[in-house]
This record gives sequence, structure tokens and C-alpha cells, in this order.
Amino acid sequence: MNWLLVCPIVIPLAAAVIGFAGRGSERTQRAVSLVGAIGLSAAAAGLLSAVWREGIASVQIGNWPAPYGITLVADHLSAAMVAVSALIGLATVIYACGDTRDGQVSHVLHPLLQALLAGVCGAFLAGDVFNLYVWFEVMLIASLALLVLGGRPAQLDGAVRYAALSLIATTLLLSGIGLLYGLTGTLNMADLHLRVQEVEDQGLLTLVAMVFLIAFGLKAAVFPLFFWLPASYHTPQTAVSAVFSGLLTKVGVYALMRFFTLIFRHDVGYTHELLLWVAGLTMVTGVLGAASRNELRRILSFHIISQIGYMILGLALFTTLGLLGAIFYVIHHIIVKANLFFVSGAVDRLAGSTDLQRLGGLYRDKPLLAALFFVPAFSLAGFPPLSGFWAKLLLIQASIASDEFVIAGVALTVGLLTVYSMTKIWLNAFWKARPDDAGPPPSVALQRRWLLLAPIATLAIITLAIGLYARPVYLLAERAATELMTPSNYVEAVLGGSSR
Repeated sequence: MNWLLVCPIVIPLAAAVIGFAGRGSERTQRAVSLVGAIGLSAAAAGLLSAVWREGIASVQIGNWPAPYGITLVADHLSAAMVAVSALIGLATVIYACGDTRDGQVSHVLHPLLQALLAGVCGAFLAGDVFNLYVWFEVMLIASLALLVLGGRPAQLDGAVRYAALSLIATTLLLSGIGLLYGLTGTLNMADLHLRVQEVEDQGLLTLVAMVFLIAFGLKAAVFPLFFWLPASYHTPQTAVSAVFSGLLTKVGVYALMRFFTLIFRHDVGYTHELLLWVAGLTMVTGVLGAASRNELRRILSFHIISQIGYMILGLALFTTLGLLGAIFYVIHHIIVKANLFFVSGAVDRLAGSTDLQRLGGLYRDKPLLAALFFVPAFSLAGFPPLSGFWAKLLLIQASIASDEFVIAGVALTVGLLTVYSMTKIWLNAFWKARPDDAGPPPSVALQRRWLLLAPIATLAIITLAIGLYARPVYLLAERAATELMTPSNYVEAVLGGSSR
């Protein structure tokens, strides 16, 4: 399985290098990016299938034995995250080919997208803390470059905030790595699981856990560290916003899941109770921010924050059912949120605006787009039988099973407020008449129109399929949650000589 573990990193990196070398030809870059995205999807599907059949896989790069060398690990959680990232990467590449505006062609968009995908997949497969940091830095460089493409003032303002907060998170992460190494003498995650149990000063270990919580919390945009996200995610090209919304914060969530189930589980009464408060406040502040906005992408940006709260909720409960619900929610949300940003871009291209006050009549003029919006929007709100319904149901069941009735009520209330936001978008953008002063909608070539709509339709179909037949995703999330709650299999796969 060695090559399957390496391919999700090597393929997008190779596509990025070739794309940068072919900067003189937009057609070449698109072709290379598309081939890279297809190759990544095939490798990710193969990796997920292999892990499903054979269990957790690990490889030691350069044949240096763990815990001394660079380790790549794929359990059910990381394999699932790589697979859904590859799906969103492919959809984004296709969408970006149709979203290119005349006179605004960027010759680095596609290579940077591939570099970002390499960083994301590397973070999901990293088996040691320092290399996780390295892949975070790859993501930061690529995402910052993508954020400023176009050079508009709003983009530069958002990029400055994004860069400043990312640098703070990086400093904290490096500080936490140094402290953790000083306490344990290792950075391999499987080895850390064993070494932290031998640390005499468990209070100091809890303090180190708080450093990582803040660092990863900044990247995941949890309360009160989220303010950089709504200031930046609505500013770049739509394809960039979509891949950001689908993947970047989820890497932070993934890191929190990995660290607070594998490494920092010595003081659950404190760390996970704190995570429970963070989850509730993240849900509430995000949804209230969305309810107060009237620009489509700003609304969606605030909803990223509120939905992150649901994912942290499953981790905070620290039960198999809670983690199952959180993992199901992550998979559902990556697909749905990226798709909603795709829809917002299609609305902008086909109607000329994303301001709800200047939109209207899309249900009559663009019925297909209206139907495609309805699926991810009301899946986000948790309507049955869409995928979001099952994700929220699992988390509420887990909350009630843990006697956390207040947080279950918060989750239900935030769901209702999400319905309000999605209904507001529907009524203003699709249902009411188009304002007289809005001007005529712009014309878009038929080929580009279908390049915009094809990824939206595909992701909407996947959302419907998960909702109508949730069992495969449920079983995958159940296996992943079981592995997180019983880390012995992960440790054995890395340290027990079972490298495959």
C-alpha cells in the first residue's frame, strides 16, 4: 500500500510543478490541472478502498523506522478526508475552467490549486507533528497566494488579516511542538500516545494541550478565533472561495480530532468540557452573524463558522457516537459548503450580483440553478432526507445520550436559524421579482455555463445520494470513530512493524 499513501501528495505536487512550468499556456495549465485532479481522485479512491479492506496502513519514508523517520498513516478518518478532498479538488478545477472572466485570466490559479490540494492531503496523512506543521505551511503559502489573485483592495485587506492570524497560529503551533518534544522526546503521533502517559506533570501537559487547542482553533475558525474568516473568504475568485470553505477549516478540525483523541486524552474532564463550550459558542455566533448579513458569500462564510461548531461538538462529547456524528458531519459539510459557494459564483455570473437586494427572479429565469441551490442549502439546514439531516440527528442523539441536553437544544436552535438564513436567500435571490434597477443579467457562453453547472449538479446528486442512502457513509464514519476512541490499532500500525 506504500504507493497509495504517497500518491495523494505526489500527484498534485507534480501537477503544480508542471503547471508552473507551463505558465505561458492557459490551455496547458487547465489540462495538467484536470489530469492531476483526476489522478488524485483515483489514488484517493484506491487508498480508501485499501484501508476499508485491510485496515490502517503506514509507511516510513526512506525506510527510517518509526518514530525516527517521516511517517505517513492512513486510517479510515484520514483516508475518507483525502477522498472527499480529491472530490472537491476535481469539482473546483472543472468549475474554475468555466469561471474564468475575459481579461482576468490568472496563469497561476491552477498550479496553486494543486499545491493547496497537496498540502491538504499531506496534512491528513502526516503521522508526526512536525510534518503536519510543514503541510500546514504549504497550505498557508498556496492559500495566501490564491487569496490575493486579482489584487482588488478587498482581497488584499482579507489577505492581510488571514496572513496575520495564520502567522500567530504558526507561532503557537511551533511553540506547542517544542514544548511537547521537551516533555516527551518524540514527535511521532503514535509514539506520543504512549509517551504522554509517562509525563509526570500532567498539569503542564494540559497547558501544552491548550496551546495546540488555540493554534488549531485559529485554523478551524472556532469561537472566539473566527473573525478572520468572514473578512477573507468572500473576497477571492469563487473557485478559490469554494475550495477554502470546503477544505481549509476542516484541516484544523481534523487536527483537533487527531490530537484530542490520540494524544491529549489524559484530562478529558477539563479539555473536552472546554471544547463543549467552544462548540456551543461557535454555533451561536456563526449563525447570528449569518442572519445579519445580506450578501450571499458573507452569509455562507458565517455559516462555515456555525457548522464548525457541530463538528467540535462531536469531539467534545468524546463518545463513539459523538465522533461518528462529527465525522459524518465533516464529510457532508465539505460537499455541501463547497457547492453553496459554487452556486454563489454561478449566481454572480448569471445574474450579475451576490447582493440579495439586487437579486431576484432566478427561480423563473434560471430554474435549474434554483433547484441546484435548494439541495445543498436545505441540506445545510438539516432538512430530511438530505445528508445534513442525518449528520445533525446523530450529533443530537449523541448529546442526549451523554445527558448534554442544553447543547442539544443549542444545536436544534442553530439549525432553525440556519433555515432562516437559507430561506432568506431563497426568497430574495430566487423567488421575489428582479429589481428594476438591477440592470440586465450578463451573458455567459453556453460552454462556460455548463462548466459552472456540472460540478454543482454532481455535488447536489451526491448530497441527495448520501441523504437517501446514508449507510455507506455511516459505516465509514463508524469505523473511523471506533479507531479514534481505541487508538491501539493506530499505534500498532505505526510502531508494531505492520507497515504495508
